[in-house]
Amino acid sequence: MAGRGKGPLAGVRVLDLTSVLMGPYATQIFADLGADVIKVEDPKGDTTRFLPPGPEAGRGAMFINLNRGKRSLALDLKQPAAREALLRLAADADVFLHSMRAGAIKRLGLDYSAVSEANPQIIYANLYGFGRAGRYRDYPAYDDIVQAAAGLADLQSRLNGGEPAYLATVVADKVAGLTAAYAIAAALFAREKGAGGQEIEVPMFETLVSFTCAEHLSGSLFDPPLGPPEYPRVVSAERRPYRTADGYIGVMIYTDRHWQSFFDAIGNPEWSRDPMFKTIADRTHNIGTVLGRLADVMRQRTNDEWMELFKTAQIPAMPIHSMTDLLHDPHLEEASFWKERETASGKMRFPGIPTDFSVTPGEIGEPGPAHGSDGAAILSAAGFADQEIASLKASGALCGC
Repeated sequence: MAGRGKGPLAGVRVLDLTSVLMGPYATQIFADLGADVIKVEDPKGDTTRFLPPGPEAGRGAMFINLNRGKRSLALDLKQPAAREALLRLAADADVFLHSMRAGAIKRLGLDYSAVSEANPQIIYANLYGFGRAGRYRDYPAYDDIVQAAAGLADLQSRLNGGEPAYLATVVADKVAGLTAAYAIAAALFAREKGAGGQEIEVPMFETLVSFTCAEHLSGSLFDPPLGPPEYPRVVSAERRPYRTADGYIGVMIYTDRHWQSFFDAIGNPEWSRDPMFKTIADRTHNIGTVLGRLADVMRQRTNDEWMELFKTAQIPAMPIHSMTDLLHDPHLEEASFWKERETASGKMRFPGIPTDFSVTPGEIGEPGPAHGSDGAAILSAAGFADQEIASLKASGALCGC
């Protein structure tokens, strides 16, 4: 194994046939943590290459960030020569992952049976929209589709006047990407303990349903149910950033201690004698009234006044930040979160690695590569003769370079 370098996954080689966001987010994590990630693209390139803005055609901002630290190999896998070249690379890889539907990857001759024949020790991950065992398996899936199918859009309707709504972030893609990253890492660990190679399935739909059920299965965990499948506090129409005298603020008065501290701080200790505020169970049963009462009080002071009060009372609270605010957030600056880099396309700012390792820290790699720019070098390092590489180029099986 020959990884990219620094980090806990140095020495791990990944063949990444994913595109758009789910898979590239998973392999971004692997690249940040030191793995050698070879991004295998088709002749047209990953769709996100062409999402503006970007410094040049084929390198949009989302692509540059999601594919940092990776190398690009462009192959026309419909050609047998390209397929055989990829299987030769797989023989020396640790991980193979793709985000095609089951039928598509099988038609290319690159399903688990084919790749594991080339390398029985490989960890092979299928990243799908819907699991292969269910009736939705052949449905196309994007983040909006999975948010709708997994109940999130319906849950958001409770906070949106009854109208279903999507979260303002591609949560299904990213949760599935994170799930793929930990699943692959777990399989690599199992292999180190002697389990050998194996196949993994990470479906977006099932992953997001599991993610949502962490709190929202609620009373339906039991049979017969003790209540509906939703966590009342989170879906209360009164759960929102609170309007203050001069803006908005986020505050989470949650535990019994938080509430007692709040009652004392605002000079209304008699609230603590109201049965609806007594315990977390009482507050949950009366959550709409509780949060409505709080909203009325919050309008009486300014953001700065509330922040000072909450800080003194040790109640969790933060002002509402915009994405632009985060670019200059003093905490993020002090934590050296943003990583600036001078590149041939100009200065770029990347979000840093959110985890820290005391012995094997990772590092941000180079911006997402030009389409197929590393193909010849990757194949040469894998033992392909110059004549073989030239032949692949001439036939169109190898693109870019």
